[in-house]
Amino acid sequence: MKRIAALVAGVALAISVAPAKADAAVQTVLDRYAAQAGPGAAVHTARYTLSAGTGKINEQRVITAADHFRIGSQTKTFTAAVILQLVDEHRVELDVPISRYLPGVVNGNYNGDVITVRHLLQHTSGLVRDVRDARANPDGTFSLAELVRSAMDEPAQSAPGAALNYSNVGYLVLGLLIEKITGERAGDVITERIISPLGLTETDFPAPGDRALRAPFLNGYIGGRLGPFFFWTEATTGQELSFWSTAGAMSSTLDDIRRFYQALIQGRVVSPAALAEMRRTVSSYGLALAEVPLTCGGVAWGHNGSLPTGHFSLTLATDDGRSVSVVTNTNQPGSNPSAIAVADKALCAT
Repeated sequence: MKRIAALVAGVALAISVAPAKADAAVQTVLDRYAAQAGPGAAVHTARYTLSAGTGKINEQRVITAADHFRIGSQTKTFTAAVILQLVDEHRVELDVPISRYLPGVVNGNYNGDVITVRHLLQHTSGLVRDVRDARANPDGTFSLAELVRSAMDEPAQSAPGAALNYSNVGYLVLGLLIEKITGERAGDVITERIISPLGLTETDFPAPGDRALRAPFLNGYIGGRLGPFFFWTEATTGQELSFWSTAGAMSSTLDDIRRFYQALIQGRVVSPAALAEMRRTVSSYGLALAEVPLTCGGVAWGHNGSLPTGHFSLTLATDDGRSVSVVTNTNQPGSNPSAIAVADKALCAT
């Protein structure tokens, strides 16, 4: 049964894995972020983990770097990395129509002979943002093929290549592409090619029907604010994750997800040429990598993610080896300061 509770906005609890080295300026920004994002938030670098608010309502529970949570659209970077590995292997080309690999799949209101693999990766395909009316299997799960089929009668957001318009559907098509090229379930391919080789033992691509998070986990909440109070409903296991699949189904921890982006940016996941393609941007967005300017100079690369499970997260990494991950246990994060401001403060203080 869902629990609805209120948490006074000012209540906060903070801790650092390395208290003597914790940066007070980072904690201050995190506290401000948690006060509006809440119930809790945390920031993690290779040097420390800082927590504010609480990981579970009605308790004072520190959020740790080992807590599992849904990473939402950070899943897209894993999906894109697999596609770029297939490009490295000359099994996929970026600038050819998706119809070459998936004939007849992108149809209806869209032209698969015009939409390329790059368009799908960079959200310039024009495909509708979200699935609306897919038919579930008898057990309540969803197939990638049905999710994509159901979206083909939706109006386009733009002409292919004309503009950047975020599309979860595009990344579901990319999941089908992975399955067509490899002959395996997309989640298994991501595990075999990315998760296992990098030793991301706390990261999972869930099987259809599996809604559980491994312990310890970060409770997720949805809700709203009334004056100084937040009213929360727990939503941690409330989503069928096969509905999000290669667009957003995965779970991880602050430490695992930080290490993934660090490995990617350091060239340990795809070739230098493929990484350069991922960093070719349109409106600061590459192939599942966003370019984020830092207040201390230079840029960081990464992605954010949220799901109606009540989780929002952001991970950034720099070319010189710095990396940071941020999480809050609601999918409606605050904006002043934003998660980017927390990450920026942590990267620039390192």
